[in-house]
This record gives sequence, C-alpha cells and structure tokens, in this order.
Amino acid sequence: MTPKSIKSTTADTNLFHPPKSIVRKANIKDYDKTYERSITDREGFWADEAKKLKWYKKWKTVLDDTNKPFYKWFTGGKINIVDNAIDRHLATHRRNKLAMIWEGEPGDVKTMSYHALNREVSKFANVLKSMGVRKGEIVTIYMPQIPELPIAMLACAKIGAMHSVVYGGFSTEALAGRIADANSRVLVTADGGWRRGKITDLKSIANEAMDRSPTIEVCITVKRTEHEVHMENDRDFWYHDLMSLPIASPKCETEVMDAEDPLFILFTSGTTGKPKGLVHTHGGYSVYTSTTHRYVFDIKDEDRWWCAADPGWITGHSYLVYGPLINGATIMLYEGAPNHPYPNRWWNMIEKYGITILYTSPTAIRGLMRFGDQWPQRHDISSLRLLGSVGEPINPEAWRWYHEVIGDGKCPIMDTWWQTETGGFMIAPLPITPLKPGSATKPFFGVEVGVVDENGKEVAAGEEGKLVIKAPWPGMARTIFGDPDRYVDTYWKEYEKQGWYKAGDSARIDEDGYVWVIGRIDDVIKVSGYRLGTAEVESALVSHPMVSEAAAIALPHEVKGNAIHTYVILKAGEKGDKKLEEELKKHVSDEMGPIAKPEAVHFLESLPKTRSGKIMRRVLKARAMGVDEGDLSTLED
Repeated sequence: MTPKSIKSTTADTNLFHPPKSIVRKANIKDYDKTYERSITDREGFWADEAKKLKWYKKWKTVLDDTNKPFYKWFTGGKINIVDNAIDRHLATHRRNKLAMIWEGEPGDVKTMSYHALNREVSKFANVLKSMGVRKGEIVTIYMPQIPELPIAMLACAKIGAMHSVVYGGFSTEALAGRIADANSRVLVTADGGWRRGKITDLKSIANEAMDRSPTIEVCITVKRTEHEVHMENDRDFWYHDLMSLPIASPKCETEVMDAEDPLFILFTSGTTGKPKGLVHTHGGYSVYTSTTHRYVFDIKDEDRWWCAADPGWITGHSYLVYGPLINGATIMLYEGAPNHPYPNRWWNMIEKYGITILYTSPTAIRGLMRFGDQWPQRHDISSLRLLGSVGEPINPEAWRWYHEVIGDGKCPIMDTWWQTETGGFMIAPLPITPLKPGSATKPFFGVEVGVVDENGKEVAAGEEGKLVIKAPWPGMARTIFGDPDRYVDTYWKEYEKQGWYKAGDSARIDEDGYVWVIGRIDDVIKVSGYRLGTAEVESALVSHPMVSEAAAIALPHEVKGNAIHTYVILKAGEKGDKKLEEELKKHVSDEMGPIAKPEAVHFLESLPKTRSGKIMRRVLKARAMGVDEGDLSTLED
C-alpha cells in the first residue's frame, strides 16, 4: 500500500473531458451499457462483432473452452484475414480509395489504392507459390518499413502460409535464432533501409544469418537502397525480377482457412529473458483487432490513420496492417527516424497528408518534446482528431504536452495497455471517456481485469497489486510456438484454480474504476517495505524542466533492502553535474515524499531500449551490479 508520505504524481483528480463534437459522432455512445452486455453475454457480444466480417462459413461455437487454457474461438468457421482486409473492399466504393501512403526517409513517396494493393499482394502470393510455399509453412520476413513489408505479410496470409516478421534492425544472431525456431525455408528481405541518412545493410546481416541457417533455400530481396550486396546463385532472387515474370499473375485465389488456423508467429521483445514466439490465428485475431481499432479510435471512412510503429512489432501487425485494413482505413507508413533531418519530420507529414489520427509511443513523444514546442507549431496539424499512446505507461508530463501542443487541447488521447500476447487493446479509453493523464482508463468490451495480492486476493481501491485478466478474449495468443508447456507456465500456472491470465504487470484500480498500469512486476521497487513503481519515480524526474527521459531501478541496500538509482537524459543543451544531481534528488523527494528520494542520479546520453521503445531496466541493473546482462538480441543499440 502506498504510504501517506508519498504524494502521487499521477494527478488522479485531473479529468479531461472529450469535446462534444467528438462524443456526438462517436461509434459507441454508452460505454457502461455496452460493457455490461459484453460481460453478461460475452459470446453474444463477440458473435455480433464477428458478423461484421466476411466468413466463407459461419462458426459453430463462439468459444470452445474444453481444453483450458488452450481456448479456441469461432470453431467450425472458415475465414481468411486477407479476404477481410482487401478482397471484400474491392466490391465497394473502397476499391479506388487510398489503402496506403508511404514516405521513405529520403523523401520518396508511394501511394496505393485497395485495387493496387490487391494486385501487388496477389502477384507476390503467386511468386511465393512458385517458390513452393504452401499452407502452414512459416516464411521469415526481415525488412525495413517499406510497402513490400505489409505486402509480404498479406501475401503469406492470402495463401495460408504463416509469417514471422523479424524487426529490420535485429542482429545476425537474433535473425538466425528466429529462422531456426520457425524452421523457415524462405526469407524475404531487402538490400537495406534508410535510417538517419545512413544505410542499414540488411542483406549482409541476412547473408550471415543464412550461413548459420541450413533450412533457408530461397531468399527474395527488395532493391531499396541500391548499394552493392552479395547475391548467391540459386538461392537469392531480386523481388523486382520475380514480380516482372509471368509467374507473378495479378490474380490469386485467397485460401479458405479454418478460424483456428495460425496466421503468424511473433517473438516478444524479451524484456524478461529469451524471446517467445507467440501464435495468433485467422479468426479470433481478425475479429479482435478490427473491433478494438474501430471503437477505441472511432474509425470513420474518411480517416487517415498513422500508427508509427514498425510492422516488426505486434503494434505494427495489429494496428498498422491488419486492423486498419479490415476497417477500410487509409494507412500511413514512414521508413525513417522521427527527427531526421529535422525535428519537424512527423509534423510536416501530418500536415502534408492530412493525417487524422496519430498512434505512437511515449518514448517517441518524449523524444520530440525535447526539441520544444516551436517545431510542431510551424505546421498546420489541425487535421488531427485523435491521438494514441502505446508501449508503456505515459508519464503525465508527456501526456499533457502531447494533448496541448500536438492535439491543441482538443484531441483525446487513447492511452492503450496491451501486449504481444493479447493481440489487441485490453485496457483503453473510448473517445467518449473522460481521461486521467497516465491512466489507460477502463477495460475494453469483453475484458475483465483484476488487481490482486500475492495470494490472488483482490486488493482495495487505490492499492497496488498484480494485474490479471479473468476471462478469455478472441485476440489472445493460442500458444508459444513449439512450447505449449512454457505457454501454460508463463501465463496461466500462477492462477490455475481461478483460470486467470497473468499479465506480468503491476497496477492499481482507483475508486472510479480507472486502471493505472505501473509497469512490469520486476519494475516495482520495494524500499523500506514500501512498493514504488519505477514509472512514478520516472514521472517525477521527467516533470523537472531540464529532464527529457528517465529510468529508475532498485539496487540492494543494507538498510532499506533496496535503494533507488536513477538514470536521466537531459534536454538538448543541458549539462549534468553534482549540483543538478542534488536538485533532482530533492525534486523527486518533493514530488513523492522522502521515501522515494533516489540514492543516485546518473546522467546518460541514451538509455538501453528494445526496438519497440521499452526501457530495458534489467540491463541497467545488470550493468550496475556487474553481472551478466542476459539476452540482448532485442536491444536497439
């Protein structure tokens, strides 16, 4: 329980009400009524949502729970996610609607209608077939953020193959390990990609990984940067060459899949040890991603949707590619860094393309906030209607900047909590929800959450505990690829009797029913018997005018049990010294109470992060204690 000497930095009482113009047009008008129905008649609710999609054959059972925790959804149903993301739009007004706007870091632009996207996906699906790719096979994709990446994903799904997308910045070891785990025969890559004006040489990394991966027989390479790369005879083929051959017919039948047939495997970012390959399916995942996207972001036909995540992560899978395309939105993709060549790159693109919704991470927001208000204020970004946040709890300081400077005080922020394992949003506001900065607000429809103590008992309102999900949902991962026992042990064993899913995060639920996710359970610091969330300490530091980003960890202390050690990145032009260290310690103490005063403040140029933007606190801890840092395959740098 939080002691009285600690003042919360999350300002529970600050309610931001959405503008009436947004509430009036919202897709859902009454959260409470819809939520109650989704819990009392869970299967009926999900059946109604599933009916909004196209099925080759209707399901017999909405939820099959005969083999817990290996739940199945829409059993007996026949579907293909591509039939919903592309095919069904071709018979409507969306045929000639823009499906995709893409901008490369050097400034090149491509746009594609749904008709054109279908042509490219069908052609590449036929190329894959010509290389012997069959239903159920796993194709590994290792690419920069270029249009060919979602095209390759969709092409795999269209012919019933699974895809395993490996983020296009991973090392040789990480790529080779994932190829081995997936037993892939085909790799799709690119010669390189652009990042901060430099070429990332993906083909050389892929070549080295293939040298260690005897399963790879075919490598298809997109020519993006046009630098010299090694191509091996009989194994390596250029994408553009294959797409110009007669085998690349623009007509390709979409494979009829069972609702429970696997769609993809995706490896988690590994903040807690060896990455796990989570399996998602055609049926439940299609229903869940499209429903969550449509309601949380209030999707309208005229929206231009920009999810700034890379497709190499679950956010990119669910909310850059699949969910938005099922909902017939226009999606925006950008290849490069948010501040290259200048810190106005994003704001310029929002103005240029008329983006209406931006969904990004607190890390990106804080990174751009460092450069001040003048960069966004040079651009007309008034087309923005809603904003979103994903990846970690957003500190109130960044929330307010995002709301006031980027959203002009009129764009509600959809702060979403979910995981690779959940497939889609679990806790998130709707555009009609009054917002509290730092809270992901309330559970999505059909989702029951609880906060419990060490013994699995519900804690009182405002108390911290472990976050659990109390009932299955359609977007849930079905297993860990090749390791069902690990799936049970990791997520279900602890609350086996109750049948609850262990989220691995600590949280609290306030008296209004708002959920505050504090961070990973291993990101909770116990000082003198009191539990402090790293997010709260970090928020206190970032509220200081000179601090841009912060990370807090616990290190052993002979008196207190643990002491708080913090690491900060200062705003551009600021210098760290002993005087500032003392000032920041006092600042945290003033904000949160003496118990939270850091033992030390270290000034850094950068923090160790996964490529999805999560701070790897365990790496900071390992370095500080001089022990093995563990698996670093997902480290950004």
